[in-house]
Amino acid sequence: MLFRLMFLPLLCAAAPLAAETEAVPTTLEELGEQLFFDVNFSANRSQACATCHVPDYAFADPRGMASLGDDGQSLGDRNAPTLTYAALTPEFHRDRENAYRGGQFWDGRASELADQAVGPPLNPIEMGLSDAAAVVARIAENPGYKQAFAALFAPDTLSDPARGFRAFAEALAAFERTEALSPFDSKYDRFLRGEVALSKEEELGRLLFFSEQFTNCNQCHQLSRSAIDPRETFTDYRYHNIGVPENGALRAQNGVTPGHIDPGLSANPAVDDPMARGKFRTPSLRNVAVTGPYMHNGVFAELRTVVKFYNRYNSRAETAQINPETDAPYGKMPVPETLAHEELTHGPALDDRRIDALVAFLRTLTDQRYEHLLE
Repeated sequence: MLFRLMFLPLLCAAAPLAAETEAVPTTLEELGEQLFFDVNFSANRSQACATCHVPDYAFADPRGMASLGDDGQSLGDRNAPTLTYAALTPEFHRDRENAYRGGQFWDGRASELADQAVGPPLNPIEMGLSDAAAVVARIAENPGYKQAFAALFAPDTLSDPARGFRAFAEALAAFERTEALSPFDSKYDRFLRGEVALSKEEELGRLLFFSEQFTNCNQCHQLSRSAIDPRETFTDYRYHNIGVPENGALRAQNGVTPGHIDPGLSANPAVDDPMARGKFRTPSLRNVAVTGPYMHNGVFAELRTVVKFYNRYNSRAETAQINPETDAPYGKMPVPETLAHEELTHGPALDDRRIDALVAFLRTLTDQRYEHLLE
């Protein structure tokens, strides 16, 4: 059965899941789902894909600014993004305007979904397995998996670590492509279908969001040029530097040297461009209200803070330069030379009423099964 809402691996049980007792999956999607929830694909058998991409929390990690690794000690320097709607991200490429676009992870280093799926199992600060052969050996421990891989790929798939590992990735990606992760059933979607009405505040936020005059939201967070596209993912899939400050609180926990600059897009092996430094892929805004903390480094806890942070670029008020979560200035931008100044300074400053309206609209982008998290 696809999409398990009750997620036990979040508790990091020491024993493997009883996958052997489950029915042998007969489709690639069912196989991918079992793999997604299986803690056996981490070094200490304590962490599954679903540990950091929790289905009950819109496939994001509700535990903090960054995710704890399988070793119980390692902590990354980036926030785990939601996997909802990730399947709609195009492969990493340069578009007609020669801008980098698409790809998985904040820096696009995984060109497509299957490439992303195999990153965490081999990451030493995440799931911590040594290589592809180690992953395939864990697959082979499970008779049901062996039977499914032979039936869904080829009888000898698991005899070759490279082929077996790729099949593992394709199965995970197949699960992530299911409608369960991209249902398009939020209040906004139902509004477009004429099933519900938006409140006055939500409607004001919608008008502001799609405005070409009063905000800069859709400069980066709109894929279609139509404000009524039923498949809008609320991202241009491009890379931008918006001046997100260092997350000192996270680095106090993970040991990364204060002042270290995350290179962003320029860390992608496929990129050789000094102007890529400090840029990160624009995330989808779908489920944004329930997938905090925010930004690539989890520096902001509240969605309203994010909107106010953007507003700082259009406001001359001293109070607009203060982070409401810390009552201190936001902090310096790490890579000022690549800042998206033109996009960020489009439109007038917003008052509190309009900021609240934008937040109200962004809340309508929450998938129906997660709307209870808004309360």
